[in-house]
Amino acid sequence: MRSMQVQAFGEPLVEAATETPQPQGHEVLLRVSAAGICHTDLHLWHGGYDLGGGRKLSLEERGIKLPLVMGHETVGVVVAVGEQVEGVQPGDVRLIYPWLGCGQCASCAKGQENYCLKPNTIGINRPGGYADHVLVPHERSLVPLRGLDPVRAAPLACSGLTCYSALKKFGLERLQEQVLVIFGAGGLGLMALKLLAGIGGKGAVVIEPNAERAQAAMDAGAIAVVDPTAADAAEQVVAAVGGPVHAVLDLVGNEQTSSTAFNLLTKGGHLVTIGLFGGAANWPLPLLAIKALTIQGGYVGSLPELHELVALVAEKQLELIPVHTCGLSAIGDALRALEAGKVVGRMVVTP
Repeated sequence: MRSMQVQAFGEPLVEAATETPQPQGHEVLLRVSAAGICHTDLHLWHGGYDLGGGRKLSLEERGIKLPLVMGHETVGVVVAVGEQVEGVQPGDVRLIYPWLGCGQCASCAKGQENYCLKPNTIGINRPGGYADHVLVPHERSLVPLRGLDPVRAAPLACSGLTCYSALKKFGLERLQEQVLVIFGAGGLGLMALKLLAGIGGKGAVVIEPNAERAQAAMDAGAIAVVDPTAADAAEQVVAAVGGPVHAVLDLVGNEQTSSTAFNLLTKGGHLVTIGLFGGAANWPLPLLAIKALTIQGGYVGSLPELHELVALVAEKQLELIPVHTCGLSAIGDALRALEAGKVVGRMVVTP
């Protein structure tokens, strides 16, 4: 099998040829049809996250081993199954739930493998979809596509799932009654707009400095898009929302967006942050209590939520975000384009 590997953090990916694994037990081998290129892969490629104050979360120290085959947004065709596999057979097309845990802790027992302290994530802790084949350890992680296009559906495993789970944290009633403010109109931002419409949300005002992505957000249904560099950006946001800001979804997660989000929120407001650009928050702590704010993080979503998401997209026939495709050998160029902010929507690898 062919794959593109991170053999040294920060260095160009290397194409490798290795023996194609043979599934045993509950394992399933799939031929990769599509694998989304996620912003998280940039952090994996560079080996860590910026924690602010000169600190860095080192993936090497957290047990991420090289060589690494990234790719956690993957759709594939089943080509072989282990002897204990049930309900899946060669020829089936499946979306892979990659956020696997140890399978034994309390979080895993509750169906929240994404919160497991011993992750076994496909594309991070074990080989992922930047290859022509991928081995999945158990058939329960394979989600039927319900007729969705494989290339457009691949980002649902992370981009879609992360946004869907984050929106649920606000509660449907709040989203139906109050306009949401979203920071960022990259792949996550466009996905959030589509899903917000799908669950009957009132709408969203997007904060985005890039003109091309701003237009993409308007095309995706944003009420308005505000440039955060404008001197009156906060006033523009409040005017577009039509009153106090009660809910903010930060898909960027840097020092500027977290500060702006805190200042925008009214009493009783709710901030959900899922962006990983990095840095440290500097909130005035008395105001956290005085404004009675809820500040909450979100890390992808659960397997049951991915099933819910695929069902929602299929049943509502939601239009998914724009995708651009490339081959395995072009992943390095695609990562650099993503890092430079030149990607609108999602890049998807089609080996």
